[in-house]
Amino acid sequence: MIFNKADIENLEKRFRTAFINSLGGFRQAVLVGTKSKEGQTNLAIFNSLIHLGASPALFGLISRPDSVQRDTLQNILDTKEYTLNYVRADKYEKAHQTSARYEKGVSEFDKVGFKELYHNNFAPFVADAVVKIAMKLEQTIPITLNGTILIIGSVIQIEIGESLVGKDGFIALSDAEVLLSQGLDAYFVSKPIGRLKYAKPE
Repeated sequence: MIFNKADIENLEKRFRTAFINSLGGFRQAVLVGTKSKEGQTNLAIFNSLIHLGASPALFGLISRPDSVQRDTLQNILDTKEYTLNYVRADKYEKAHQTSARYEKGVSEFDKVGFKELYHNNFAPFVADAVVKIAMKLEQTIPITLNGTILIIGSVIQIEIGESLVGKDGFIALSDAEVLLSQGLDAYFVSKPIGRLKYAKPE
């Protein structure tokens, strides 16, 4: 099958959304923990985590257009802090449920059943997450083509099991069966097939 630009634009809306979202392939499923200025906690699943650099350590997230209530985005803008949490694959149903549009003032932690964990009064972490990353907001970049927003944050703390960190610094997320996603509603675990040396022309 071949889809040209006109074909894609003429696809039925729901079909097109699922088609293009899943075309992006397998991605890290990450639960973003925030707290409002008033102290209301929020937890939302994202599949748009982007590595932006190691020195300084930066990650990006894509937020959907700010056209409806976006508690995660608003909390990040207001408090300048948030957490990234990787959970095990067996938590996929609870993780997915955080994408439901609960009313303002309702905590996904409570509704879904994830326990909050705090370090130094920072934004909430997911207590049983395999990887917990504390993030500080550094910049937001509006993407005018579709109204989405790139959220850029710096890593200020990482909590991870010692056994997952190799001698060379490589983190074996597959050993912990960390949750992956594809599209908006499909979830997976990864299986390593090997690591290779740094590629050189010779």
